[in-house]
Amino acid sequence: MLYIFSFYNCKESKLELIKIEGKQIPITDTLPIDSEIEAYIKPFRDNIQKDLDSVLAYSVNTYSKSDGELNTAIGNFMADAVYNEANPIFKKRTGKNIDMVLLNHGGIRSILSKGHITKRTAYQIMPFENSIVVVALKGKQMDSLVHHLIRKKRAHPISKLKLTITENNDIVEAKIKGKSIESDKIYYVATNDYLYNGGDNMTFFKPNDSLYPLNYKIRNALIDNFKKVDTISPVIDDRFTQIKGAK
Repeated sequence: MLYIFSFYNCKESKLELIKIEGKQIPITDTLPIDSEIEAYIKPFRDNIQKDLDSVLAYSVNTYSKSDGELNTAIGNFMADAVYNEANPIFKKRTGKNIDMVLLNHGGIRSILSKGHITKRTAYQIMPFENSIVVVALKGKQMDSLVHHLIRKKRAHPISKLKLTITENNDIVEAKIKGKSIESDKIYYVATNDYLYNGGDNMTFFKPNDSLYPLNYKIRNALIDNFKKVDTISPVIDDRFTQIKGAK
């Protein structure tokens, strides 16, 4: 907290500012607690803590975003959860299905620990207020998306996209829902608003055919999925792989 003291000089009934001084007073646990304020806040704090600690599911292992090279179990879970929770919403509003999901590796902010999963877990993994948007991209833009993933070689969470490359980064397979990407087709890609706006240098989302904001936070999608799945046991799979020794 900053207190500012101002000093004025009075000249012919006019005030003139001549000096400003400030002193910073840090807020620490040494400051006395106001018992009346504490008593007022306590029921709200206790209710929030109880809600955050409510058990939603169980994780059979501990999962980290550093566990895999091109895809991770926790990233796969997050991307699949976004697809499973967002697709019914998108389908109801537009009559269309989401074709794939792309999130960002850096957005995973915590491990998923073995044991009980709570709402607090979801806030730890995804503390940001990022919301899900669906972007309509043409096949040529999808090529830019795929080549971005190949060039960066980072375990960005993806769902419904299968990408296989050689040691020289040539594409062996690039399929969405089991089908090769068509240049004249429109694909509906679910992502977050941060990436849509160019985060992590993902500039291929603009321009686009259409944008569909779902007003649905990624964290809330995780919470909803935790409630439905009950037991979490994601794996590192073949959704993005590089064939070693293949030129």
